[in-house]
Amino acid sequence: MASYLQIENISKSYGHKVLFEHIGFNINEGDKIALIAPNGTGKTSLMRILAGKDKSDSGGKIMFLKDIKIAFLEQEYDFEPERSIFDQIMSSSSAFTGHLDQEHLWEYERRVLKFLTNFNLPDPQQKMKELSGGEVKRVALTQMLASEAEFFIMDEPTNHLDIDAIEFLEGYLSRSRCTLLMVTHDRYFLDRVCNIVMEMDHGAVYTYKGNYQNFLEKREERIANYNAETDKVRNILRRELEWIRSTPCARTGKARYRINAFYDLKDRASQVYTQKQVSMEAMKGSTRLGTKIINCRNLSFFYGDKCYLDSFTYNFQRYEKVGIVGRNGAGKSTFLNILTGRFFENDPGILIGTIERGESLKTGYYHQSGMAFNPEDTVLDVVNDTWLLNRFLFPHDMLNNRIGTLSGGERRRLYLLTILMQQPNLLILDEPTNDLDIVTLNILEEYLKEFSGSLIIVSHDRHFLDKLVDHLFIFCGDGVVKDFVGSYSEYREYIKEYEAEQRSKARAEEKAAREKAAKETANSAESDRQPKKKKLTYKEQRELEQLEKDLDALAAEKAELEEQLGSGTLPYERLQAVSERIGQIMEQTDEKEMRWLELNDGL
Repeated sequence: MASYLQIENISKSYGHKVLFEHIGFNINEGDKIALIAPNGTGKTSLMRILAGKDKSDSGGKIMFLKDIKIAFLEQEYDFEPERSIFDQIMSSSSAFTGHLDQEHLWEYERRVLKFLTNFNLPDPQQKMKELSGGEVKRVALTQMLASEAEFFIMDEPTNHLDIDAIEFLEGYLSRSRCTLLMVTHDRYFLDRVCNIVMEMDHGAVYTYKGNYQNFLEKREERIANYNAETDKVRNILRRELEWIRSTPCARTGKARYRINAFYDLKDRASQVYTQKQVSMEAMKGSTRLGTKIINCRNLSFFYGDKCYLDSFTYNFQRYEKVGIVGRNGAGKSTFLNILTGRFFENDPGILIGTIERGESLKTGYYHQSGMAFNPEDTVLDVVNDTWLLNRFLFPHDMLNNRIGTLSGGERRRLYLLTILMQQPNLLILDEPTNDLDIVTLNILEEYLKEFSGSLIIVSHDRHFLDKLVDHLFIFCGDGVVKDFVGSYSEYREYIKEYEAEQRSKARAEEKAAREKAAKETANSAESDRQPKKKKLTYKEQRELEQLEKDLDALAAEKAELEEQLGSGTLPYERLQAVSERIGQIMEQTDEKEMRWLELNDGL
């Protein structure tokens, strides 16, 4: 396969901090690579270098295959607030669309509109300034996917997306023949889309074929082998040291090379691999929790003519862990603000109903928007506890770093520390997985499983939800909230089974209606004819039975193709083929129904 990207000898440092040094790797056509690493180790910096928005400190080479089409998705999407969604995409795509003729430009516009519909942005004339963060991300993804580039490079594509949008993107990329390099912390997304995991670790790059589980296993093997090699070097070093001490005459002449080799061995023997991890041990305590948590009675919330919550009644229990899911804009964050009393009299919305909160309740509320840090403050200004900071991977040499110099994940980790150090007994987390690396997520999950309080989580991370929650509140839109007992994966299986039953029911109803119409037609024709019908021959009876099977099969195939047609994921060539096949099915159905009627006249 063709090499789409070759990287040689690139490095990046900020001050004394080395992110990566003299790294190199190769990406071939068809590779779908997930790039993972702890926060602050240079993932986004590498992406910016590839996009030409930053430079390698060591020069080096970045060579893309000539004439391939490349599309970049950065974490932040630049847009003009007053532009419509459609105008923003077309304006940002001008470098790509400028050389297109009218026919191909129209095809691009059609793809844009199709992806907007799939991402639940049906109004392309809506102003960009009116969109939520998740909706802006969907606009950026639409622009990227509609380009039909051969090589996608994406930095955290699932951040801020709701689960429906993630599952659509996941399905599209897994079926696509594109080549892909992306930074992600979403483990389900990684497993279902990628075939290679690339790890940045201690300034170097390691590549693992296979899924996330294989990466974990092979990574442990790599670390164990490295440390085992270090042990061997230490044994050799010990013997060399004994030789040097016991042989004074060896300090001169021909033995000098062994003296030099000894110091090389000494350097290698000191290189033991250690992986620093966030420690939650100091956070395990929480304030005592009483029997009353939050009791809600007939809560409704309206903003303008839109209802976000309709007659919601529920008593939250001690120690329960509830997940909240739903589309962007369905009211999940608004609901958390209502629960915590952050809705005030002068807010533009209307809140109806009653909320009672327990007297012993101590709430820790982790906001999706994060903490409003002063970028000039230092890490120590925010949390004046060096021991805790060290446990959260802020060592002594980072304490005086200004907040403005931290990576997005480091700021999130610091914010999480400010919440947990309060030792709340009700922990409310609104999209806590955004910008956190996979290692930190695993440790946070283990902490939350043992958390001795109540937990409410809004998250798009399906792995995170599956590991933690007892039940889900599904925000369905128009203020409707449904309670589902079980994990998110169980909920999705339930939905798939329900939708399959509905399709099967619709096909059965269509068949029954067709048979009824045919019988009515046959009865009408019979009443117009006096001669007695002849009995069908054996061959005609078999033909009639086969026609009924053929009609059922054609109806099922037509329903499946119509579903594909409505998915918006089909490339143009496949879209044409599906449309043509549906036309053929309709013609075949008409012919077979006419023959079915003729044979039924003979009964």
